[in-house]
Amino acid sequence: MTAATRHGMGPLAGLRVVELAGIGPGPFAAMLLGDLGADVVRVDRPDAPWTGVDPADDLTGRNKRSLTADLKTDDGRRLVLDLAERAEVLIEGYRPGVAERLGVGPGPCHARNPRLVYGRMTGWGQDGPLADRAGHDIDYLALSGTLAMIGPADGPPSVPANLLGDYAGGALYLIVGVLAALHHARATGRGQVVDAAIVDGAAHLATMIHGLLAAGTWREGREANLLDGGAPFYAVYATSDGGHMAVGALEPRFYAEFVRLLGIEGHAPDREDPARWPELRALIARRFAGRTREEWAEVFAGSDACVTPVLGPGEAASHPHMASRATFTTHAGVVQPAPAPRFSATPGGIRRSPALPGSDAAAIARDWGVPLPHPPEEDP
Repeated sequence: MTAATRHGMGPLAGLRVVELAGIGPGPFAAMLLGDLGADVVRVDRPDAPWTGVDPADDLTGRNKRSLTADLKTDDGRRLVLDLAERAEVLIEGYRPGVAERLGVGPGPCHARNPRLVYGRMTGWGQDGPLADRAGHDIDYLALSGTLAMIGPADGPPSVPANLLGDYAGGALYLIVGVLAALHHARATGRGQVVDAAIVDGAAHLATMIHGLLAAGTWREGREANLLDGGAPFYAVYATSDGGHMAVGALEPRFYAEFVRLLGIEGHAPDREDPARWPELRALIARRFAGRTREEWAEVFAGSDACVTPVLGPGEAASHPHMASRATFTTHAGVVQPAPAPRFSATPGGIRRSPALPGSDAAAIARDWGVPLPHPPEEDP
């Protein structure tokens, strides 16, 4: 760890962020800002929402500090507005209208701080027929048309954990919007509201696919196209030990190396003939089934065949490439993904373990110059 990361540097050092505690993409987005050096203050409710994870183990709470406030009280609202007055960014993930009812919506916040970027994270968006409805990652992917593309042709769509909706279509789009609005605010002195909806982001992620659909080069349905598992040379195969190998040999020269190393050169069906893809897939599957995952990984090591072993999350950190780049790191005894992306002059880093609700009230009050409703307990 460099001196810069030890002392909280990063490209967003000095940026003050208020996070109104929630679950899912909002906390991840705030974590990303914290990883990049921002001073993130999370406002937790006295009755913290259910997340299924002990706050001490919730890695999306890293690089943050926490205080508690009851936003249903005047003191709680006043505290949030005091923080918003001193911040450049505020992130909330309530259903539409909730922040307004609590008195901490964009109106009161911008009255105190016209430069504030007010980031709103929802599944359905701030308006529309479903805006007030409950939902989760899988629902947003389903309605955006994205979920229908993922999975086997002879079964239901596969659920990609909550990575594609909550984090890719939600948190990352929120961060792009927040940083764009921050650039505008610093140039003009005017803040704004960023409405980040997972349905919007999930749909936007499929822009290329919609272009292919319009051109007639992408077919509806799963495993019917080049990049959805339809092509036998862009698919996943089981090995003899129950492991799997991922094959991405799209380009002809990479495919030529793939069939050579797999041992089917000269008798593989023509890959340019989709009618023979089932035959080619069966041949490839038989070959992979004859050896273990590690044996095949050794065969393809160092090649340009675009074949890699499918590693579990507990295995990835020890892979030589991941280890050499320190893609994973250990902080306070916990192995976890390191901050990304990387910066040559202002590297981010993990400065703090996951914040415990209310644990930093005194330090935040001192550093931000805000009065607390009640004298806090001493910080641990």
